[in-house]
Amino acid sequence: MNWFEGVIQNPWVWYSVTTLYALIILSIICVVVSENRNPVKTLAWVTVLLVAPIVGLILYIIFGRNIQGIRVISRKNRRKLRRLDGSGRVSPADLPQSPQALQQIKLASSLCGSDFYPGNSAEIYDNGTDKFDALLRDIAGARRFINLEYYIVEDDAIGNRVADALIERARAGVKVRLLYDHVGSFKAGRKFFRRLHEAGIESTPFFKVVFPPFGTRINWRNHRKICVIDGVIGYIGGMNIADRYINGGKFDLWRDVHIRVTGPAVISLEKAFAVDWTFTGHPLIDDPHPAPLPVEKPGMGMQLITGGPTSQWLNMTLVFQKAISVARKCVYIQTPYFLPTEGLLHSLQMAALAKIDVRVMLPARSDSDMLRWASNSYVSECLKSGIKVYFYEKGMLHSKVIIIDDEFATVGSANFDFRSFEHNFEANMLVYSREFNARMKELFLRDQRDCRRVNPNKWRHRPLPEKALESFMRLFAPIL
Repeated sequence: MNWFEGVIQNPWVWYSVTTLYALIILSIICVVVSENRNPVKTLAWVTVLLVAPIVGLILYIIFGRNIQGIRVISRKNRRKLRRLDGSGRVSPADLPQSPQALQQIKLASSLCGSDFYPGNSAEIYDNGTDKFDALLRDIAGARRFINLEYYIVEDDAIGNRVADALIERARAGVKVRLLYDHVGSFKAGRKFFRRLHEAGIESTPFFKVVFPPFGTRINWRNHRKICVIDGVIGYIGGMNIADRYINGGKFDLWRDVHIRVTGPAVISLEKAFAVDWTFTGHPLIDDPHPAPLPVEKPGMGMQLITGGPTSQWLNMTLVFQKAISVARKCVYIQTPYFLPTEGLLHSLQMAALAKIDVRVMLPARSDSDMLRWASNSYVSECLKSGIKVYFYEKGMLHSKVIIIDDEFATVGSANFDFRSFEHNFEANMLVYSREFNARMKELFLRDQRDCRRVNPNKWRHRPLPEKALESFMRLFAPIL
């Protein structure tokens, strides 16, 4: 018998290891309980850790840790960023908005210091071809700086077209920065980003996943899609940099929405990028504006809402829930994944029961079967309350849009699911404008013609195995 065999057969070794392991599990359970989370989630984690300690420990390391309240930028740097505003922002008290809109503006301001900017304009893109044509034109016209932040950057045809355009501008003396999510952009590879770096472009991954601490980062993803050019043009929406937004990928069509913003609200996009850039370890960006941004009259009122796992509040959840709760006529939602919190589901149900026109549009076929099954588990509860559910059949519906009544709409990166509400860094533009609302509603109704409305009776009688699979996948909704 060698030394190693002697050690592992020693009962005191096994006793010590077992005791240490038990203490680790109990310590984690104490941490979970002390965080005062939702009791259902707390009980779920405690159960998993007790029933399957090894699996539970691994899952907790990857999915369970809480970074809420971590400061992403110092107070000193935040004060510096506010100097970018000039005279663009206004006080909510001075706004000629409806009481419902004013409540929404004050809520967003309280949640993340989001300022309201009047006098903006927006171009809406409902397909990748038009969006990337516009983006490439604006990149070619850049003279001072280009800041891009995307969840997915792929080494494909459009990815290389954008890269070539950025490289050309960088060699012409334009400051170019690219912030990308490390998990979302795995496919791009080192060669793609090395080419950018060699041209003088600063490209940085957000929450880089490395060993051994990979488990502390893989669950938190920067899902934002933001671009700011020279401080006067901004882009925000749901489209990443990938060919599928143009050719549909494995679908006939990849339906998404992005907007091009001009006016004072571009400053909010610029500040959001600067905060994320600083969070990755770079010095604060404080590119000065040559002059105040022009204000269009009457223009659109805009307010950027950002949220993520470091936020004190669940910003996206509260903003969406407030918007739905003050609806008087209609609530239209487009989302690729429908995994609402209990509060949001109840808000939608209450609106429908109050005879408000509530419509939810989901993809008939999804890029994720697991998410589609989990999303479908909520359809029955929607139908019971009178919510109209539509399955988009023309392709993959990836739009993240909410339209409320006649003067409010939001477009951005946040899906209607737990991941966007709790785990992802998201950014949505809140738009207060009858004109913008009417254009978004027109697109929604156009897409509705390519949908199949769910019949409550037929849905109730779908196959039992299908119902069982949906219910099982719903259990994983908080981490999908």
